[in-house]
Amino acid sequence: MFADRAKIMIRSGKGGNGHVSFRRELYVANGGPDGGDGGKGGDLIFEVDEGLNTLYDYRHKRKFAAGDGEEGGKRRCHGKDGKDVVLKVPEGTVIKEANTGKVVADMSGENRRQIILKGGKGGLGNQHFATATMQVPKYAQPGQPAMEMEVTLELKVIADVGLIGFPNVGKSTLLSRVTNADPKIANYHFTTLNPNLGVVDLPNGKGFVMADIPGLIEGASEGVGLGHEFLRHIERTKMMIHVVDAAGIEGRNPIEDIYKINAELEAYNPEIAKRPQVIAANKTDLIYSEDEDPVELLKAEFEPKGIKVFPISGVSGKGIQELLYYVSEELQKIGTETVIFEQEFFPEDELIYEELPYTVEKVDDMYVVEGPKIEKMLGYTNLDSEKGFAFFQRFLKDTGILEKLEAAGIEEGDTVKMYGLQFDYYK
Repeated sequence: MFADRAKIMIRSGKGGNGHVSFRRELYVANGGPDGGDGGKGGDLIFEVDEGLNTLYDYRHKRKFAAGDGEEGGKRRCHGKDGKDVVLKVPEGTVIKEANTGKVVADMSGENRRQIILKGGKGGLGNQHFATATMQVPKYAQPGQPAMEMEVTLELKVIADVGLIGFPNVGKSTLLSRVTNADPKIANYHFTTLNPNLGVVDLPNGKGFVMADIPGLIEGASEGVGLGHEFLRHIERTKMMIHVVDAAGIEGRNPIEDIYKINAELEAYNPEIAKRPQVIAANKTDLIYSEDEDPVELLKAEFEPKGIKVFPISGVSGKGIQELLYYVSEELQKIGTETVIFEQEFFPEDELIYEELPYTVEKVDDMYVVEGPKIEKMLGYTNLDSEKGFAFFQRFLKDTGILEKLEAAGIEEGDTVKMYGLQFDYYK
């Protein structure tokens, strides 16, 4: 069975606790604190694997957890870091938070590897808390907690062009003729049970990726037939080839078929329904009607609306070259970048935006911001990445830290210190 959806539980590793211990060596009087730091928890990472094309690996195993960091040891020994877990997925997989349906990550385009849940920072050992007035600290810092969430994985195939239309109109035949795909072809409904992709190579060097979207029928958007299982695969396509049986072999009206399928697209996602279409009037070699030419009827109905109609035969190949060149030129106008779903859900928010205290105060020539909320944010955020830095900026604004800094009198160019992080303030 083609697996293009899965729901799994993922968890990063907990940070190891800091250790409390004191030096106990022969001939060394009054040994100081030497408790080591806890290890960092492992990260939960998603990575694109070019060799995968389904989510089958996640149909039976549902829980994935990174390793916890180990507790620090005596003699300043650092606890072992937890082991990262890397989950391999096919390109085009969209990761969503299960309850809200918001996008966490889209493993497409240049995004080949992403840390979804960052492991907790290890706690500091008691060696860090010795002061002139507290020379025997008997406490250490606990490790930061793990992050856990339930996510859904959805594979949305990456294709420039989608083949849509009722079953048995010749989509698979067309795909097999113009690409390197090898779909199953037979003269009965629902021959195709999963999306098939193929690359169209053209002499002008402007080829594209084409996908056969199976099973669309009237009512597909409401769960009728197989189409509702595959509508998501249209979401990345920039253009659609609407294949119809111009000969009406099964007694259906090709004009009515087009309106019915377009109604399903509109019901599923109005934005998709607005994307460019071209009609491939297939099976023209089987037209024997002495009445009006069905191709001319299609042209009269749709070309005034800006939808071109190309008479083709998937069996003989007639008209296909003209269709492909037209689609290629239209794609050049649209652009070649893959449709990417922007991140909407930030796992860090769930832990960092808790009602934890923090302080903002001026110490000498710098402004110091400290507290559990700040320490937790720095522990979970990778400031070296573009997304991490954007989250950091949003955090400063949303939590009111910027307002408090301004109330304390900060000016442009002044230094802000947050534990081990220092930066100059600019609006």
